[in-house]
Amino acid sequence: MASPVHLIKRFFGAVRPGAPSKTDEQWALSTLSSAEAQIWDRMNNPDRRHAVQVARDVSRQVGSELGIDESDLDPWIVPAALLHDSGKVVSGFRTPARVVATVLWAVADDAVAEQWMSSRRSTLRRMAQYRNHPALGADLLRAADAHEYTAAWAEQHHLPASSWTMPVEIAHILKRCDDD
Repeated sequence: MASPVHLIKRFFGAVRPGAPSKTDEQWALSTLSSAEAQIWDRMNNPDRRHAVQVARDVSRQVGSELGIDESDLDPWIVPAALLHDSGKVVSGFRTPARVVATVLWAVADDAVAEQWMSSRRSTLRRMAQYRNHPALGADLLRAADAHEYTAAWAEQHHLPASSWTMPVEIAHILKRCDDD
């Protein structure tokens, strides 16, 4: 689970209205395939603003820490940062329901989520989908033929480093910039 400080920052960012700036939106779209851009377009404004900030931070830090110019980044790195939370679109929740889900999943376990995934009650199913957003995002990205590392990061960004299947030095930067 994310740190309380991160969650508080994300909450206040989520209640601020508006999409990313036109410059940020164009920059993000310039790094995504058309299929990835369709997923991006489904993300809500707060998630897109957060994703742009993460991606810009990742671009800068990869450059400063690894000596790689932003124009020479592997083509999966920025999309991985931009789309790491893309699975949240599946639940369709807005900020109030996300707050409830976040609090709920702080105390409920995986068995509850598993049971709720097949619930006939849409609210319970959507709560479970929100909990499972990493796997659902990876599924969306694989269906969009995203680079395997982009899909892997969506799936693994809440897992410990020992579970990462991508270049670890990049994954550490992605994790740090997301502040999860």
